[in-house]
Amino acid sequence: MIRKIKYCVLSLVVSHLASFGQSKLKDNQISPIEWSKKMADSDQKRVPNPVFLDGVKYPKWNYTNGLVALANQELYDYTKDQKYWDYGLSYADQLINKEGKILGGYELEKYSLDLINSGKILFEIYKKTGEERYKTAINVLHKQLEGHPRNSDGGYWHKKSYPWQMWLDGVYMADPFSAQYGLVFNDLKAIDDAILQAELIQKHTFDLKTGLNFHGYDEKKAQFWANKETGRSSHIWGRAQGWYCMALVDILDFVPTDHPKRNELIKIVQKVFTAVLKAQEKESGVWWQVMDQPGRKGNYLESTCSTMFVYSFAKAYRKGYVGKGYLKSAQKGFNGILKQFIKENPDGTISITKCCAVAGLGGKNPKDRDGSFEYYISEPIRDNDAKAVGPFIMAGIELQLISDKK
Repeated sequence: MIRKIKYCVLSLVVSHLASFGQSKLKDNQISPIEWSKKMADSDQKRVPNPVFLDGVKYPKWNYTNGLVALANQELYDYTKDQKYWDYGLSYADQLINKEGKILGGYELEKYSLDLINSGKILFEIYKKTGEERYKTAINVLHKQLEGHPRNSDGGYWHKKSYPWQMWLDGVYMADPFSAQYGLVFNDLKAIDDAILQAELIQKHTFDLKTGLNFHGYDEKKAQFWANKETGRSSHIWGRAQGWYCMALVDILDFVPTDHPKRNELIKIVQKVFTAVLKAQEKESGVWWQVMDQPGRKGNYLESTCSTMFVYSFAKAYRKGYVGKGYLKSAQKGFNGILKQFIKENPDGTISITKCCAVAGLGGKNPKDRDGSFEYYISEPIRDNDAKAVGPFIMAGIELQLISDKK
């Protein structure tokens, strides 16, 4: 009987501690950087080899793998914990051979902006290791951009297979890389090109009604998803807007302070971020999958865009591009992400839920990718998508950097 009583008491204590821990998590008593580490550690436990991130079955040079590798690289910069550096390095080491050839399906001739993104991790890797193969790979990616197909005003096509189309996603994929290449290798044209892409996408996708940005634009107005008068797609997709916000703050990292277009780029940041701030869902603190249809039946609060906005707002505040209201929004958004999307698992890891798996415009199955509201809410929803994991880690780092200054 005594043993039974002791067991019951112990069970109650464990239960109380567990509920206290859960409450502590939800009350955000853990620092942002600890959340970043917890997510990175969880992701590494789920996927020990980064070439298999995002559910791929074979090693692939892919933008999502590069996104998580970059987040780990930035986490190493803050923590100096070698395992985060090694994780990002492992991806590059396996996908770039001794001659500097990019493996995993990369073909320059595809002219896909998505294939540029993973190149962002190579600058630090080359700087740290001095291995020429990484510089060779960087140069190949830059060469792709130099010859990349363009619209009549100089805007990059999203892919060669998507002619005359600019997508918000592509600004993130290519232009921070281009700007960094320009700064590192003293190529001012590469910086100018990055800024030009941001200017053009803002011009062509801006929605006068909401201040947000439509997912895509077709110069020829020929795509079935494009408005026949404006060439724009129909709705504001959360993650496309998130890619664009991250792109803007990341490009600015590599634009010299005396560059004649720097202030203009900051004004674009302020204009875009004002609209995104207004679109934040007030009760939860996070953002909708289809941002111009808040509360519409079938719409849902989505995690990938929410992590991207928190990262972008926090970084923009830290860099002095926006005021304190954006820090408050970022903090509210981060707390909202913890409450709405973060799930604790029995093995001690955490997961991030409510991730839109993928969305696009046109392509091989055009009837399924028409840019309609119904299309965006019909795409699969999953846990631990790389496009939420990476920005969540980055968001925690940015909020921690701000906290450290206080």
